Amino acid sequence: MGKVLSAEGLVKRFDDLVAVNGVSFSIEEGETFGLLGPNGAGKTTSISMVAGLLHPDEGAIDVNGTQIRTNSTSGKSAIGLVPQDLAIYPDLTAAENLAFFGRLYGMSGNSLSTRVDEVLEVIGLADRKDDLTKEFSGGMKRRLNIGIGLLHRPQLLILDEPTVGVDPQSRNAILESVEDLSRAGMAVLYTTHYMEEAERLCDRVAIIDEGVIKAEGTRRELVNLVGEKDRIHVSATGDLAEVARIASGLSGVFGASPSEHGVEVLAANASSLLPDLMACFASSGATITGVEVIEPNLEAVFLQLTGKALRD
Repeated sequence: MGKVLSAEGLVKRFDDLVAVNGVSFSIEEGETFGLLGPNGAGKTTSISMVAGLLHPDEGAIDVNGTQIRTNSTSGKSAIGLVPQDLAIYPDLTAAENLAFFGRLYGMSGNSLSTRVDEVLEVIGLADRKDDLTKEFSGGMKRRLNIGIGLLHRPQLLILDEPTVGVDPQSRNAILESVEDLSRAGMAVLYTTHYMEEAERLCDRVAIIDEGVIKAEGTRRELVNLVGEKDRIHVSATGDLAEVARIASGLSGVFGASPSEHGVEVLAANASSLLPDLMACFASSGATITGVEVIEPNLEAVFLQLTGKALRD
C-alpha cells in the first residue's frame, strides 16, 4: 500500500488560542484513520488544514505527492470532504444535488449521469433519487452529504463527525458505507467523539485533546501504552482453585483466581492466551461452560491519557 496523506507538524493559532499544536499523522491506501476527541479538541481545525480550507501557521500537508495549499487547487482533486454541516440544497432532488456538485467537479454528460447513479447506490438512496431533499430524514441527508464527497472518486475521503444527530439505523448505514469504501482501497480520515465508531471503523486512531495528539496507534497498541489489561471470565465446574493456580503461571497472565462459577483471569492479550488457558482446564479435568473476554476500550485509554471522559 502507498501513502496517500502525510501531515507534518501542523500548528494553527487563533489570536492567543493555539487550536492545533504540532499535529502529525499519515494515512495509507485502504486505511481508515480516526481522530478521536471531544468537541473542541482540534479535530475540525486539523482536517480543515488537510483539505486546504485553512492555512496552517506551521507544518506541511502532502496528498499523493502534492503539497496542499489554501491558495492553490493543486492536489485537491484527490480529496473528498464531507463536512459536519450539511452541504446540500433542500429544493433539489438527491440526483439533482449530486449532478450540481458533479458539474462543479468538472464532470458532465453521460459520465456524470452514470456516476450519480453509482453514488446513489453506494449511499442507499437510489429509490429516493427523484425526491426533494427537504423531505429527507437527517440520516438520509447525511448519506447524501457523503455521496457528494464521493462523486469525483477521491483517493482521500475526509469525514467530519458524519453521524452526529442521526438515528441508529442511518448511523449503521453510514458506518457500513465507510467500511465498504475502505475495503475498496480508499484512504479515509474520520473524526469522531464516539468511541464505539473509532473502535469499529479505524485501523489506527489518534487521540487528540486541546490541539495535541496524546497518542496514536491501533486499538491494541493504545491499550498496551497505558497498561490496560484484558479480563477473561471462564465459566466452569471442577477443581477451579487448581485451574487458577496453573493459569497464574502462564506467560502474559497477571492474575487468576477462582470464583463461584468459574475462573477470573487478568491478561495482557486474551486472544493469544486462550488456547493455553483452555489447556489448563483440560489438564485439570474441569468442564468449561462459557468464556467471556472483556477487552479495555478506547474510552478507558482516553481517560488515562487526558484525565477526562471522552464526552467532557
